[in-house]
Amino acid sequence: QVQPVKTGGEPVSVQSGGSLRLFCAPSEYTYVTYCLGWWRWGSGNQREGVASIVTGGDTTFYADSVKGRFTISRDNVKNTLYLQMNSLKIEDTAMYYCAADYSFSRVGLGSPSYWGQGTQVTVSS
Repeated sequence: QVQPVKTGGEPVSVQSGGSLRLFCAPSEYTYVTYCLGWWRWGSGNQREGVASIVTGGDTTFYADSVKGRFTISRDNVKNTLYLQMNSLKIEDTAMYYCAADYSFSRVGLGSPSYWGQGTQVTVSS
């Protein structure tokens, strides 16, 4: 069973093909009114919007690079955002951040207004 990892903590290392579940649970504000997303900064400081989800959780968006492998979800009661990452690849190595914005397009494709703490995820062979 994959133990969930809260963002903002120690770096995490996973083997290629493995799974990891990130979660983001801020205490300073509530998520329920925001669209939420996951972003990552890879090598060369490349930024990529990985996945995003609307307030009700019924609409999601994924980058092509993670489609079919990653799943974004949210629990508005627990004020928590999740990213289930399966079949991890070496190229998934990056610093991962959660993000929030009132705009679904901005949280997933643009420049989100609010950012959580990052967590370094390293995938090795």
